[in-house]
Amino acid sequence: MARKQGSDTEATNGLEFQDSVSTLLERRGVTRREFMKFCTAMSAALALPPAFAPRIVRALDEVKRPTLVWLEFQSCTGDTEALLRASNPTVAEIVLDILSIDYAETIMAAAGHLAEANLDKVVREEKGTYIAVVEGSIPMKDDGIYCCIAGRTALDRAREVCGGAFATLAVGTCASYGGIPAAAPNPTGAVGVKAAVPSATVVNLPGCPLNADNLTATVVHFLLFKKLPATDGLGRPLFAYGKRIHDNCERRPHFDAGQYVEAWGDQAHRHGHCLYKMGCKGPETFHNCPTQRYNDKTSWPVAAGHGCAGCSQPMFWDSMTPLYKRLPNVPGFGIEATADKIGLGLAVGTAAAFGVHGVLSAFRRGDDSEGAKED
Repeated sequence: MARKQGSDTEATNGLEFQDSVSTLLERRGVTRREFMKFCTAMSAALALPPAFAPRIVRALDEVKRPTLVWLEFQSCTGDTEALLRASNPTVAEIVLDILSIDYAETIMAAAGHLAEANLDKVVREEKGTYIAVVEGSIPMKDDGIYCCIAGRTALDRAREVCGGAFATLAVGTCASYGGIPAAAPNPTGAVGVKAAVPSATVVNLPGCPLNADNLTATVVHFLLFKKLPATDGLGRPLFAYGKRIHDNCERRPHFDAGQYVEAWGDQAHRHGHCLYKMGCKGPETFHNCPTQRYNDKTSWPVAAGHGCAGCSQPMFWDSMTPLYKRLPNVPGFGIEATADKIGLGLAVGTAAAFGVHGVLSAFRRGDDSEGAKED
């Protein structure tokens, strides 16, 4: 069991806290003001109006304690690290204390038969009510022998645990779509959770690594509305993956102005101009990186001067590489476009959109005072 022991965490699985969540957090040094700030941030992350923040406060104060088990298969543990390295104490407290984490290989103290027995107990006694989190892809080839835990294959364990869960949160691109383990030639036959366990209710939270805020917001949505968030055709919550990175990118004005970085370290790069020509995959990638960011919202790849790698898209390693080559085709859809529309229309309209953009940029030739321009 990974969670802390004490008078305020004595409630057993499925029972209410003896004290409110805000009281628990206050005892850990998190002030009421910080708790309110966290709830307001969650409201923003869920694309809810600020007026919902008090409802989130009430919901978290009145919450019953759902059980969570965290399975790790073919992964680098980057998603666990992304969560545990969050320096904002409320994130860790919310996830680790509101939820009863009964199994998590990386952080639990129990090991061996004791740990596996605890997981079996959850599956047996709380069927249909617990939440499963899966990190890493699941190998299917040769009956799944390339990833085994406690003598059982990841595929066998996933079918049992995810199949009996209320819902499964696939964190990271590997668990969502197979990720890098599924890149060609995919020697282990790696797939995401939904492909391995089609009958399971799965919410995909791709990214390499997962943005911990999106996991927390998904949990808060469940606690607030008693249901899972709406998703797109790829199983991703719309509040986090409903818009393209390109449409919210802080470098977008430079794209519109025809100002592009032509070489790493050039004047345009130093001035923060658009990275499309350097291989940025933001025009084809759906994620809230520009607004949620990483490392306590301090930065994200494009803000740091590196193009988007498209890591939250299915099979990104095969479809988005080479990383430093410009996209051969870029969809020219407006900000209102959804992931599903892009999926249907990816092959059309691209040339026309950039043709128009090139014409507009041509009128700006001769003015190179602020960096490179579209050719």
